Amino acid sequence: MRVMVIIQADKNSEAGVMPDESLLAAMGQYNEELVKAGIMLDGEGLHPSSKGKRVKFSGKERTVIDGPFAEAKELIAGYWMWKVNSMEEAVEWVKRCPNPMGEASVVEIRPVFEAEDFGAEFTPELREQEDRLRKQIADQRK
Repeated sequence: MRVMVIIQADKNSEAGVMPDESLLAAMGQYNEELVKAGIMLDGEGLHPSSKGKRVKFSGKERTVIDGPFAEAKELIAGYWMWKVNSMEEAVEWVKRCPNPMGEASVVEIRPVFEAEDFGAEFTPELREQEDRLRKQIADQRK
């Protein structure tokens, strides 16, 4: 199963405070362990929401909202995409993670929808399109 592991933002990440060298080194070591175990598919840190934008949808209308966005606890500071055998395995890997914010931190784990989760509505044609797009993405990363 694939999961997204979400690192919740805090006041420091939203203020643009960068991690110190020891945290960067610890995270680098942790990422190496994830890669060697075949778990990590992708992962990045994100700039503060002050550098972001939101697009609000209302019917056919689109409204662009400039950051920063309120409530740091509802924002994302970074993420990983992992391939694991179970949610329990993902939890065990997160428990091994260096504290991402150095103080109080929250890391959320969410399963990613797979094709079979969509049922009959995800027709063979749509599955073929999805497979083709995933292959194109993989080829572009090479």
